[in-house]
Amino acid sequence: MLVINSGSSSIKAAIFDDGSLKRLLDVHIAGIGEATAQLHIDDRVSEIQCLDHGDAVRMIFDSLSDAGHGLSGITAVGHRVLHGGEKLVRPTLITDDVERVIDSMSALAPLHNPACLTGIRTARRLLNDCPHVAVFDTAFHATLPLRARLYALPDNLDSAYPLRRFGFHGISHEYVSRLAAHALGTGLQNLRLISCHLGNGCSIAAVENGRSVETSMGMTPLEGLVMGSRCGDIDAGIILQLMREHGRSADELDTLLNHQSGLRGMTGTNNMVEIEARAADGDESCRRAIHVFTHRVRKYIGAYAATMGGVDAILFTGGIGENSPYIRHRIAQRLEFLGAGLDEDRNRDGKLTPERTTIDISQATSRVRLMLVRTDEEAAIAKQVTHLLRKSLPVIAGTHRIPVAVSVRHVHLTEATIAALFGPAHPLALDYALSQPGQFASKETVTLVGPRNRIDSVRILGPARHADQVEISRRDEFFLGVDAPVRASGDTDNTPGITLLGPAGSVTLTKGVICALRHIHMHPDDATRFRVRNGDLVNVAVNGGNRDLTFSDVLIRVDEQFRLEMHIDTDEANAAGLQAHDVGTLSLLEEHAHMVV
Repeated sequence: MLVINSGSSSIKAAIFDDGSLKRLLDVHIAGIGEATAQLHIDDRVSEIQCLDHGDAVRMIFDSLSDAGHGLSGITAVGHRVLHGGEKLVRPTLITDDVERVIDSMSALAPLHNPACLTGIRTARRLLNDCPHVAVFDTAFHATLPLRARLYALPDNLDSAYPLRRFGFHGISHEYVSRLAAHALGTGLQNLRLISCHLGNGCSIAAVENGRSVETSMGMTPLEGLVMGSRCGDIDAGIILQLMREHGRSADELDTLLNHQSGLRGMTGTNNMVEIEARAADGDESCRRAIHVFTHRVRKYIGAYAATMGGVDAILFTGGIGENSPYIRHRIAQRLEFLGAGLDEDRNRDGKLTPERTTIDISQATSRVRLMLVRTDEEAAIAKQVTHLLRKSLPVIAGTHRIPVAVSVRHVHLTEATIAALFGPAHPLALDYALSQPGQFASKETVTLVGPRNRIDSVRILGPARHADQVEISRRDEFFLGVDAPVRASGDTDNTPGITLLGPAGSVTLTKGVICALRHIHMHPDDATRFRVRNGDLVNVAVNGGNRDLTFSDVLIRVDEQFRLEMHIDTDEANAAGLQAHDVGTLSLLEEHAHMVV
């Protein structure tokens, strides 16, 4: 398999073994369009003339052939694409229509999407008998909640492009998050991570339970941290002032903010190694640049810890994040309030290699782990292409049908809470049996009292549980005024509380309010037929309602007492036009998607 990673002035390519995904060869061309470019083949470097990205792709193919990897041996090609917009949010087989969508987003990624397209078109011409797959830098951030992706602009503002936040570096953020979870010995779905990708381009992502819930870049890669030549966050009033006072055009401002600002604007160079050396020699502009750069990163870390209600690990990746102990030291200062303590010796001595892809640089007593993680976008793309193209799915589509149940708001309560609400030793009275053996809806109901409103007649499901849990929909969450995370049943750490009212009294829970992660109950025999295990995350295609659709990240729960059934909440069912008795089929199992449940 060939992976092509096109940048604005460079192209990286790598050959992977189809089966093992072992890396076989690296080729890198830097300085495309400049007087002299450099061709890197593994560790060998030579100077070449390379006019454009099409020229570079042809040279890469020539280099591959010279190294014994001819075109006839390539079975698939994966392409990194910076911006997929709202339409392309997962790995996608490239067609002419897909090329047109990528081209339509070029105005929001003028340095990268045109370069990607040139590489794609050249590669498709040279390799027209194998599949080409686009993997998007924006895709991982498709899970951003509405509150994180919207700008405070008028709803009726007219634009040729969606004026919303997309986020970037998603391939890297997802890849290093998975590596960190593996190193920490737990599932990604059980962690709150802050991933700091620091290089010439910089961004931070808050990854909660495996999903990107916040990120520093926005509609374009210009927003957020201080970068090599981009300013990052800036008061929009400065732009207006430059237009009014100096008559700067949109193109001039684009050049200023994207190419002449950031570290380059403050110091004259975007090379952090040079900036650190000059700062050590007393250069005040370089000292200021380091202070501004690290302050901005530290500010975002604090904000994202607050967004997720805490953090389990902070990851450093990218050219600067992986290789600059001094910058990591500056960023980690004053993070002790989070429980993050940097071990200075580990930080100074930490060297990542292809064999050693994660290093813990925390103090032994640090509650929050500080980690170096080696990013590898080409390897990440190869894995995603393999998942898309592999022939054998867990089940043959349509072979095993899964009944769909719509789960309305309800509560699970302990015997102590039931007694406080309904009186001592009060038994729950059966109203009707549920589909899952031994479970029932009781005649008893409670009132939920949130900061904003209350909801009456919320059903208690029996029998009594060992811990209190309140399951509500997103609509309920907003109505009540609580910020309930999407969680698997039973995962109530760092969740909000709520007050329950009953006929005999009230109880204020300190935690336990969640929006339930969509899930499938399975008997072990069902799990064997579907070739899944407890904790797997799958996609389910549902044919019914207003349209056919696929639900992603559906949690598999396996128990001897369970009967086969998929549960979604009322908001999702209403939006899709689904109802009880619709059915779904398992459509895709992601190899690395698994939760500890």
